Amino acid sequence: MITASGVKPTVPVKWQRENFWIYGAIEPLTGQHFQQEYPKLNGDYFQQFLDWLSQQLGEDYAILQIDQAPAHISGAINWPENIIPLLQPPHSPELNPIERLWQYLKKSLHNELFSCLQDLRTRIQQLFEQLTFEQVKR
Repeated sequence: MITASGVKPTVPVKWQRENFWIYGAIEPLTGQHFQQEYPKLNGDYFQQFLDWLSQQLGEDYAILQIDQAPAHISGAINWPENIIPLLQPPHSPELNPIERLWQYLKKSLHNELFSCLQDLRTRIQQLFEQLTFEQVKR
């Protein structure tokens, strides 16, 4: 783009980004963990995750600590009977045990390059498969 002297050119750029979200829950005392991949972070997919998690729990109950993201506290969320929500204070992700697991996984991906989104999915799946109960509990 050519502009007058002293005028900074501006060009609209739309970076094409592919992404996905991993919804997860852990039980820090036992190291048990649950995760599912979804294309977006919203109330509909959060509901799907809750329904799936409820099925995974079977007859067990869980207290699910959640932040106050709009997708988590939407009035449209229908909480399964065996999952009890526990809202953490605003702006305090460090209180949620799953956040430490996300940081651990992100650190494992540091400085890795992926040629496509599927390669990243495969690598993340490998990391989840390699997790030990001790790593999750930490």
